[in-house]
Amino acid sequence: MSGVIVGQKRPRDLAWYHSGPLLFGDWGTSRLYVLGLAFYFTAHASPIYLALMSALMVAVAWAYTIICRCFPDGGGVYAAARQLSPTLSVIGATLLICDYIVTASLSAVEGFHYLGVEGKGPVIGLSILAMVLLGVINWFGSRSAGRFALGIAIVAILMSASIAVMCIPMVGEGFRTITTGHASISDPWTRWENLVRIVLALSGLEAVANMSGLMKPPVPKTAKRTIWPVLIEVIVLNMVFGLAINALPALKPVEMPHYVQYEGGQNTLGPDGTAVKVPSDQIPQEIKAYRDTAMKELARHSATQMTGSERFGQVFAVASGIIFGLLLLSAVNTAIMAMVAVKYAMAHDRELPRPLLKLNYSGVPWIGLMLAVAAPAGLLLIVGPDAKVLAELYAIGVVGAIAINVVSCAVNRKLDVGPWERRGLWVLGAVMSAIFVTIVYAKPNAAVFAGIMITAVLTARTIVQAKRRADERHKLPEPVHGWMAELSQPMLPMDPSKPRVMLAARGRYQAEFAVDMAKRRGATLFAIYVRTLRVLDTGPEATPRLEDDPAAQESLGTIAVLARQYRVPLVPIYICSPNIAEEILDYTVTYGCDTLIMGKTRRGALARSLEGDVVSQVAQHLPDGVALITREATPHPMGPVPIAKEGERPDVRA
Repeated sequence: MSGVIVGQKRPRDLAWYHSGPLLFGDWGTSRLYVLGLAFYFTAHASPIYLALMSALMVAVAWAYTIICRCFPDGGGVYAAARQLSPTLSVIGATLLICDYIVTASLSAVEGFHYLGVEGKGPVIGLSILAMVLLGVINWFGSRSAGRFALGIAIVAILMSASIAVMCIPMVGEGFRTITTGHASISDPWTRWENLVRIVLALSGLEAVANMSGLMKPPVPKTAKRTIWPVLIEVIVLNMVFGLAINALPALKPVEMPHYVQYEGGQNTLGPDGTAVKVPSDQIPQEIKAYRDTAMKELARHSATQMTGSERFGQVFAVASGIIFGLLLLSAVNTAIMAMVAVKYAMAHDRELPRPLLKLNYSGVPWIGLMLAVAAPAGLLLIVGPDAKVLAELYAIGVVGAIAINVVSCAVNRKLDVGPWERRGLWVLGAVMSAIFVTIVYAKPNAAVFAGIMITAVLTARTIVQAKRRADERHKLPEPVHGWMAELSQPMLPMDPSKPRVMLAARGRYQAEFAVDMAKRRGATLFAIYVRTLRVLDTGPEATPRLEDDPAAQESLGTIAVLARQYRVPLVPIYICSPNIAEEILDYTVTYGCDTLIMGKTRRGALARSLEGDVVSQVAQHLPDGVALITREATPHPMGPVPIAKEGERPDVRA
């Protein structure tokens, strides 16, 4: 027998009508705060800025159709940049983590604003409580959260469409009030800076690249059908709502942007007659209302105008606030699990500490989950619940990730990108890079935030790499032609009449023990490596392959080297599945193994009693006649291994 048995338990079943609402759940939520911020910064010039942002969104969406085509197994920034430089991929992934941290914080704050919660303390408290509850739900591997996200996204689309229809009578008036901008924001630098301020409308596009590993083939076609309808909805409705905001009675008289009036000190004078800048969280409540909950204000006014009933307008506003609030809280959940996925992928590639790979009984990386909940909660405690301040931190992550992704694809000559497409990617990459540099220059807080995160991750990466070099002495040296070449060589033929042993533990010492046992018993050795899938469903490189899995290659390759050296027949098995215990049991029974070797768990007794573990799950369902050997990863003493007589269970203790 030769080669490796490879199993894949997850079909590609994400059609465009599934991935579209999921993309809207990420991308479409940005309008809930971008529209208000656009008017806050530019007043009646906001439709012009929204139109320019729409053009940029079209360009970025086009680029991501190419990225999805080139990376059908997942094309987020981490995957795209990794083909050029592991360090660049780590920086890109860290910027993406920054994006997710602020997404979770801003979405939680805005979600409770839409739900009608006011006050710094209550908003922070409820936001952190929501994050903790979402962490608890995901701790148990709840799949209902995904179905809820899809359902609320569809309801939010319908609500947005309803508000848009009622806003149509306001569009004409909003169009007539458009200006090119007050004199206070008319110089070129301020115009450019104001465009950069609303660039967070791009947030969510990275999600579609990460979904490509789950899309139904052909992926390029499914990706286009996912991206373009959502793009059209986002652009058309953003323009309708942007014009409608211009027509709100309370905002029609505004000439100088409120940002300039208050935070620029143009509206408030101190006792000595000098201008006083008002902190963002202390501006008047009526301005906060449209800045932070623009869609709710539009729902109230448009419904009142259409029906002539202020009561109906108020009820409709509350209903829309509930729907949009739940959509934003759903976005918090998506951001938390996306953070877990990115950290898991980086730890799997040995870029972050290995403990981030530790799974609880539900297959969720519990350490990564706890960090993903703690990070946005900590950010809220530090900077507070001000949507405008959080928005400033937001843009640096999403812009940086998109810029690195697009430029990486433009640089990479190995990708199937046409000449004109490559030129377009270069132009877009230059624009996104210019926006990124502007944010770094104009928003020092955002630059410090991203800098701290990148420094922390690169420091952790340096420590991990140093430890890995120190651990190399405990491993077999990699063959000259690599582990895959070793696995590709023909294995010794197995004798159907001989015993069969299954190894479901990793590491050199476990491999030595298993090979020695198989040699003494004249048995065929089966070695299984199960790569969990659950957390990778939303992360980079969504469909693991043995060719792209260095840890699996090394584990199975080590066993292959030892088995060939001691002339033991070997059947390597690589399986991708969300259930590790189920696969170990399935393959052990399917191949008729009479002995199963597993590593001893290092988890505490309390954790095992509360959550269980893979070893206990396997032991509970292991058929009679199959011996379970659990041992720690220690050097195997070269003593005699007891061999069972014909028809007996091997009585082996390690």
